[in-house]
Amino acid sequence: MSQGLLDAQNGARQPLHGAGGVSRRTFLKFGVTVGAAAGGALLLGFSMPAASQDQKAGKSVIGGDGVETPQSGVFAPNAFVQIDTAGKVTLVIPKVEMGQGVYTSIPMLIAEELEVPLDSVTLDHAPPNEKLFMDPLLGGQLTGGSTSIRYAWEPMRRAGATARILLISAAAQQWQVDPASCTAQAGQVIHAASNRRIGYGQLADAASRLPAPQNVPLKDPKDFKLIGTAVKRLDSPEKVDGTAMFGLDVRLPGMVYAAIANCPVFGGTLASVDDTNAKKIPGVRQVVKVDNAVAVIGDHTWAAKRGVQALDIKWNEGAGANLSTKQIVADLADASQRNGAVARKDGDVGTAFGNAKTRIDAVYQQPFLAHATMEPVNCTVHVRPDGCDIWLGSQVPTRVVDAAVAVTGLPAEKIVVHNHLLGGGFGRRLEFDMVTQAVKVAKQVPAPVKVVWTREEDIQHDMYRPYYYDKIAAGLDANGKPIAWQHRIVGSSILARFAPPAFKNGLDPDAVEVAADLPYDLPNQLVDYVRQEPHAVPTAFWRGVGPTRSTFVVESFIDELAAQAKVDPVKYRQDLLGKTPRALNVLNTAAQAANWGSALPKGQGRGVSVMHAFGSFFAIVVDVAVDQGEVAVKRVVCAVDCGMTVNPNTIEAQVQGGIIFGITAVLYSEITIKDGRVEQNNFTDYRMLRIDQAPPIDVHIVKSGEAPGGIGEPGTAALAPAVTNAIYAATGKRLRQLPVGNQLQSA
Repeated sequence: MSQGLLDAQNGARQPLHGAGGVSRRTFLKFGVTVGAAAGGALLLGFSMPAASQDQKAGKSVIGGDGVETPQSGVFAPNAFVQIDTAGKVTLVIPKVEMGQGVYTSIPMLIAEELEVPLDSVTLDHAPPNEKLFMDPLLGGQLTGGSTSIRYAWEPMRRAGATARILLISAAAQQWQVDPASCTAQAGQVIHAASNRRIGYGQLADAASRLPAPQNVPLKDPKDFKLIGTAVKRLDSPEKVDGTAMFGLDVRLPGMVYAAIANCPVFGGTLASVDDTNAKKIPGVRQVVKVDNAVAVIGDHTWAAKRGVQALDIKWNEGAGANLSTKQIVADLADASQRNGAVARKDGDVGTAFGNAKTRIDAVYQQPFLAHATMEPVNCTVHVRPDGCDIWLGSQVPTRVVDAAVAVTGLPAEKIVVHNHLLGGGFGRRLEFDMVTQAVKVAKQVPAPVKVVWTREEDIQHDMYRPYYYDKIAAGLDANGKPIAWQHRIVGSSILARFAPPAFKNGLDPDAVEVAADLPYDLPNQLVDYVRQEPHAVPTAFWRGVGPTRSTFVVESFIDELAAQAKVDPVKYRQDLLGKTPRALNVLNTAAQAANWGSALPKGQGRGVSVMHAFGSFFAIVVDVAVDQGEVAVKRVVCAVDCGMTVNPNTIEAQVQGGIIFGITAVLYSEITIKDGRVEQNNFTDYRMLRIDQAPPIDVHIVKSGEAPGGIGEPGTAALAPAVTNAIYAATGKRLRQLPVGNQLQSA
């Protein structure tokens, strides 16, 4: 089902894939009954030993939500922990690794309670199975929304604690002593009074025969040995030496390669194709038609790509051929005149505006954005009459199975998904459009086929962060304090498509996140949402959609109010955060660390933003320099309260990465549409921040005893307004539309 990632037994980590870079399948078997099996395996959970002969022969063993008897000799008290009689500990990770560090932080949670050294465990991907690996925060087996640690914090610790208690009980029975007199340490059970100790492997059979305890106690945080320590990433060695397997790395015997030409117009379809010249190119095997695309199959990528360039394609462009960004924005502006679904209503906004001394109105706009992951869209598929194997990196493995079932007509148990590391996700790999297309291609190809989109196809046929149009207004009293607040959000609803049950009464909870739950003391508020879809342009999640959009608008507007009141921006926020001490604390921490109020050279400015989202509190202070319309971010200081810390190294890296991602977006990123086509096609015109432009980023983690919050998206979400506020401080220009490069150069 999946590529094993690490084999760290005896302290030596080794990649679990075979020679030639071919991913080794692991033999997945599920059980649903608690009881003893031959050889001592507990029939709850599953085992993932080395590849069987059936697997080496290419036979599909398990897929979908299939259930089989687990392998004997493996102690598996739950779906996340397995210990064999040799003492090998395998941890099955329910989230996918796409650079965010869950292949270190989640094992830390389990290992802490299981009492095993972190460098002695083997890690493996979880298979597609909603029943075992559902994230209740997301309603499915998904990785996204900065929920991994929030979801895993208690269940993963409990998984480790359950296994530890069963192992201690097995040892106590063998020694005929009270389990309370035994302890666990470094993969062994110890009875100090008699100076006896025994390894977990020797207890696996006996432990598997014991009834699973309910509601096991967890460690008091003061007793943590591993959680909260700075642990090096377990997946780093393989990524450094090149043995780590991403979807793009898959190589299979007899594999061929496909290059794709998608219809350039949104909503268009294929009319005809002349492939005469393409078939003359050496290495081209065949040309395949699917819906709105043409694929050229070749012996290697270069042949396939040259074949696509030689095609003579005619498209049915349809009504989408007239679509433009200008039209989409005009539609959003018109929609903003309608009343929306109410997300929050406090007090009497109308009366408060009537009593206000000053009223400020503003419109903010944010463009379509592509994901532009370093690893472009790819999917390798082998369709046979009796089954379908898929190799890729996906944030939604069960939806991959569903997509393959829909195209092939095969039952779910005949679909085998080999999920790999992801070379960037950011929400792009929450989608499965590439899977549907690749399976349609593979149905027509008598061999495993790797479908790879070029960077141009990847950017021009992405599923985009929506274009948003926000109308916001505030009424201030004589002291400049806001007494009325009204915010209307207009844009696409991702949830209406991605998770329809979450879209109720016209309200998209993601689109209004942050805006509907501000940390500030605002006595009279009205926040509503108007859904306006951008015709045929597909929209999707993008590293914090709602909070990213809302925080830019809210924190920019708060700065506008501070300027109107002639109050320092930090002081203005401090006065409004009395009821949210965690937000006030991160603001004070960041301001002090950034030396807020100190003088800056001419042409430079300093800006601030505060955010509460994803269960975490953020404050960011940014210094910028502006020279002839070009903005250079000189320094970023961030204070983070994300609750209890699992691995400070991961937090720092995630915040820094999110901030870099955010700087790129606020300064440069924009997808524009003309004649129904995306105008950008590569990093030449969809610009990325260069390494020499990256500023120093200081991350200050605020100690907290609260439950963990999310960390993958907040850095990106909180960054933009701190930059635009700093630009205002440097230039006096208030920017209400992104990216700022366009606005400054046109001003």
